Amino acid sequence: MELVVVDYDAGNIRSVAKAIEHVGVKPVVTADIPTILAADGVIVPGVGAAGDIMRSLKRLDLDRVIREVIDRGTPFLGVCMGLQVLLTSSDEDNGQACLDIFPGTVRRFGLGLKVPHMGWNQVRFVHDHPLFAGIPDNSHFYFVHSYYADPEDRAIVAGETDYGHPFASVLIRDNVMATQFHPEKSAQDGLRLYRNFSRIVRDGLPAATLTTAAVGAAL
Repeated sequence: MELVVVDYDAGNIRSVAKAIEHVGVKPVVTADIPTILAADGVIVPGVGAAGDIMRSLKRLDLDRVIREVIDRGTPFLGVCMGLQVLLTSSDEDNGQACLDIFPGTVRRFGLGLKVPHMGWNQVRFVHDHPLFAGIPDNSHFYFVHSYYADPEDRAIVAGETDYGHPFASVLIRDNVMATQFHPEKSAQDGLRLYRNFSRIVRDGLPAATLTTAAVGAAL
């Protein structure tokens, strides 16, 4: 099994790789396109601003590669900015076009809320999913972000968190999984999530989880 962490000069790449090593998988950290396309599973983490991240992805031709990985059905995990870039656009940087994997907009938290939203907060699981195996509902995970995902299709929202109002903190559709929080900074439950993703890469997803409609019907 080859699990790739995509290195596009964004922060937090190494801490993600170390967390994955901790659960018994040695990832390949690379921006090499053939290696990414040949991987059994792909993780795109990231911190920073939407404009900078999209420029880095485009410079390295990784925007195209991420779309191809997802289209192939390869298990994919986006973390923090790796979630936000999956949407159509972000309000950050005066408006930034993103990858448009999930129709929707990344919006800034409203007036009256301290930004960034930083620290531990609960995640309420909206749908059951193998990514959450062994993790209790309403577990705490670590967040650092000023913008949140607002997808058009609410069926892809697999986890929600409250900060002034409920927002999507986990998005899942078929082979694409993404968390707004940082599992690598979230103690044992975060490590368990990485272990669960590694098992999904190794074993695949049960057929019943391969459409959001099926996930909802299974509840």
